[in-house]
Amino acid sequence: MPDTIDYGNLMHRAMRGLIQEVLAKIAKTGLPGNHHFFVTFDTMHPDVEIADWLSDRYPGEMTVVIQHWFANLEVTDEGFTITLNFGDNPETLYIPYDAIKTFVDPSVEFGLRFETQDDQSAEIAEAPMQEMVEPDDTPPTRKEAEVVSLDKFRK
Repeated sequence: MPDTIDYGNLMHRAMRGLIQEVLAKIAKTGLPGNHHFFVTFDTMHPDVEIADWLSDRYPGEMTVVIQHWFANLEVTDEGFTITLNFGDNPETLYIPYDAIKTFVDPSVEFGLRFETQDDQSAEIAEAPMQEMVEPDDTPPTRKEAEVVSLDKFRK
């Protein structure tokens, strides 16, 4: 049994489940009100399916907008298929949830950003190494509890 709970992966799974749930609802009922989505994804992900000319034009990542015109939105447990219009050329894309880097609905200022393991290891590798310090065995001193009145914050 692992020594720690992997909160990062649990959170990513929950956030991808949220995207799946939102897209499934949109597939059935359409976009309500002013809602629209910017979805940025890794075009080099092995399970992404896009036209060759799109992967040539966007060799690392691509952002698509799901707003006024989209068709054939099909949502599965692993990803979604959608047909979007690129300069009067409809193209069908398959985007697995694991390939999504950001999911934003600017109409309500909502957004999700996914950090990949590669990004995290790069950050760790670039961070300067610090000397090991022996742990301090003295218990932390506790402060007295402070009671705050909310009246001073009310208008």
